[in-house]
Amino acid sequence: MEYDETRGWHNARIIPYQPLVLDPAALTFHYGQTIFEGLKAYHGKDNGIYLFRPKDNIKRMNNSAKRLCMPKVDEDFVVNVIKKLVLIEKDWIPQSHGTSLYIRPVMIASEPALGVRASSEYIFYIIVGPVGSYYPEGMDPIKIYVSDKFVAASLYAAEEARKKGYSQVLWLDAISRKYIEEVGAMNIFFYFEDALVTPSLSGSILPGITRDSVITIAKDWGIKVEERMLEIDEVIEGIQKGRLKEVFGSGTAAIISPVGELYYKGNSHIVNNGEIGELTKRLFDEIMSYQYGEKQEPYGWVERIDA
Repeated sequence: MEYDETRGWHNARIIPYQPLVLDPAALTFHYGQTIFEGLKAYHGKDNGIYLFRPKDNIKRMNNSAKRLCMPKVDEDFVVNVIKKLVLIEKDWIPQSHGTSLYIRPVMIASEPALGVRASSEYIFYIIVGPVGSYYPEGMDPIKIYVSDKFVAASLYAAEEARKKGYSQVLWLDAISRKYIEEVGAMNIFFYFEDALVTPSLSGSILPGITRDSVITIAKDWGIKVEERMLEIDEVIEGIQKGRLKEVFGSGTAAIISPVGELYYKGNSHIVNNGEIGELTKRLFDEIMSYQYGEKQEPYGWVERIDA
């Protein structure tokens, strides 16, 4: 669907996948007015099709739109559009466990103009496609490179980390380079002896849907959860003294991703003997069971849309 200041959002339709035609001066190319979301549809229990917290994704997208001076969408309308689109494309949802249909809502500034200002025209679209399991060869802990040189959103640092054998970059804050923020593709959690700790939402950290799910579930399990500023030195000391038991990431793609090694300032630090932690595995299994409709969840997060 399209937006302009006179008509608002209009001309909503579901059409076959095809190229977009944009003016070379479209503001999205020049000034970065682009936002997107990511969620999944699952083929689960009793041959059902399930969505996990879709309205939370669209609500977060509207928060992104506000930050980038873009128009909000009607959340209920877009969630209903997602349901209709998924049901049209339901034959593309893989049926093996761990697989899903990825859903990518996108909004871009489409007004052709040169000049640093917010666009007056936008395009909103959703694309879907099947994705395989994030762990096709098993849920092996990943190795993370801690960057104290670059700040988040640096593709260069991520590429350098991959060349050194690390699958993700853990970013530190842009001012002091000592407070942990997030990993390139996910939020991050540290399970100490006395608490599960994750960086507080300071404005530069993505308010992850899976992050929120982990916090909610862990609290209900009686685990002390702390959202606070966390220094990298506290983490390294926790590993060295045996106080840090587990580290894991959370996100739509992997759900829960165990971390077995942190590389920081020339030194490698092994977490939990490089093995998957008990809490990490338990959280992964719990959220997966919700997403595929295998276990009744008490939060109202999951909706079966084919019934």
